[in-house]
Amino acid sequence: METLTALKIAHVVATVLVLAGALGLAIWTWRTRRNGDATAAARTLQRPRLFVWLVMILALASLPFTGWWMVHQIGWSLGQTWLLASSVLYTLAALAGFWLVVRLNKLRKAPEGGGKFSFALALFSMVCFIAIAGLMGAKPV
Repeated sequence: METLTALKIAHVVATVLVLAGALGLAIWTWRTRRNGDATAAARTLQRPRLFVWLVMILALASLPFTGWWMVHQIGWSLGQTWLLASSVLYTLAALAGFWLVVRLNKLRKAPEGGGKFSFALALFSMVCFIAIAGLMGAKPV
């Protein structure tokens, strides 16, 4: 398989894993809260979902490398506006996502309020990743 094709596939698979994992965790939390379980957010990092978190973290870590390698293979300049914008959005979304993991871990250890801010962090990360996907799809190159 050609290197560029393999990189594109790896990049798309990592993106899908991040978005699907986040969506799955959100749906799971929403369904358990809707059924009356107030500790759903506190249990999000428990053992069965730990695998989902690990896969998401590995996918997040691989995205910058596969993206840079693809840009290098194609020969695009890293100074293009859509690449810079997606890099900034990725950095903000990844930081918000890691902050969210820390908050959820604290909620798991000591359940308390703060669900609204955690939801805002999750929503911000998701919107950033969707915007990045839009930038990648509508690149002006």
